[in-house]
Amino acid sequence: MQNQRPDRIRKLLADLVAFDTVSDRSNLPLIDYIERYLGSLGVSGQRIVDETGQKSSLWVTVGPEDKPGLVLSGHTDVVPVAGQDWSRNPFELVERNGRLYGRGTTDMKGFVAVCLAMVPEMLAADLKTPINLAISYDEEIGCVGVRPMLREIARKPIKPLGCFVGEPTQMQVIIGHKGKHGVRATFRGLARHSSIAPDGVNAIEHAADLITEIRRRAALLAADAERDSLYDVPHSTLLTSIVHGGATLNIVPDSCVVEFECRGIGIAESREVTDAIIAWAKAEIEPAMRKRHPECGIDFEEILDYPALDTAADAPIVTLAKQLAGRNDHAKVAFGTEASLFVSMADVPSVVVGPGAIAQAHTPDEFVEMSQLEACGDFVARLIAHCAK
Repeated sequence: MQNQRPDRIRKLLADLVAFDTVSDRSNLPLIDYIERYLGSLGVSGQRIVDETGQKSSLWVTVGPEDKPGLVLSGHTDVVPVAGQDWSRNPFELVERNGRLYGRGTTDMKGFVAVCLAMVPEMLAADLKTPINLAISYDEEIGCVGVRPMLREIARKPIKPLGCFVGEPTQMQVIIGHKGKHGVRATFRGLARHSSIAPDGVNAIEHAADLITEIRRRAALLAADAERDSLYDVPHSTLLTSIVHGGATLNIVPDSCVVEFECRGIGIAESREVTDAIIAWAKAEIEPAMRKRHPECGIDFEEILDYPALDTAADAPIVTLAKQLAGRNDHAKVAFGTEASLFVSMADVPSVVVGPGAIAQAHTPDEFVEMSQLEACGDFVARLIAHCAK
């Protein structure tokens, strides 16, 4: 069965890549496919469908259902390919020189394919500890789809022992990542002809005050905030990412939208930083706008939120992950994952470990090396042996 593992992985990955699961589309055809595959092996799962009925997560248990298990977690959605210069069809798997090309091969259908390919080996083992597959949707737009599934997990009488989230880490064990809080600020000004500009309320100029304050606070974070040397950027970061407003040159702009984010080291630091900025803007900018006209002001909207992950280096889930990966090192990463939500929403100890390099994620001609998928297969094989003890 082990000799057939690479072929099973290739076949499953080719099939998964063929589903266009960009986040603005339904993932149900892919979930149907996974359920048929698992059904052919005598395994069933629980769907957790979103309120639109067009998206679904899948929770699968292999082994005894009355005991706490270990979770392998991956998402099914991918980022768009529009505007990228692909040299091949992004939704058709191509293998060349040991690399498997296609959208999602690294992020993160490769990991999902490995997990599915290992189900026959899970079934062949006499598992004493169950292995759960947690397959989610819409991770790329803010870890949306895993949340309803985690609410279901949190209500279960038996809580999982731990979780391995298979984002691309080149099979290095990741014990921490930064949290993120994203905010949209919509400035409501007052339009006037530019020849009588003082009679209007310039939404863009007031937005510029916010942007300047964000930049000032970002510099303070870089200079004075808590540092963690395990991160490439060892401090929390803050920036303005999107600005748009105005209509024509000769009109005082009555609208400007600013989107900004904080990626924080502390568990809740991202939200604390952005909340402080919102409070400052309401105290310093908005009163000046309303003084000019009472209907002017700023509307703030949360657009993305997930906490940081900070698993202790000596936690049992970390020790186990290192044993399964066959390495003793660990690290932290700046990009976010669903792992922090497994901890915060369901109290499931979690690490991130998966095949492929994050540098390939979201790129044209995305690829994963077959050797990485095989290393991931070895990781799961060791997990199976551990769960069969």
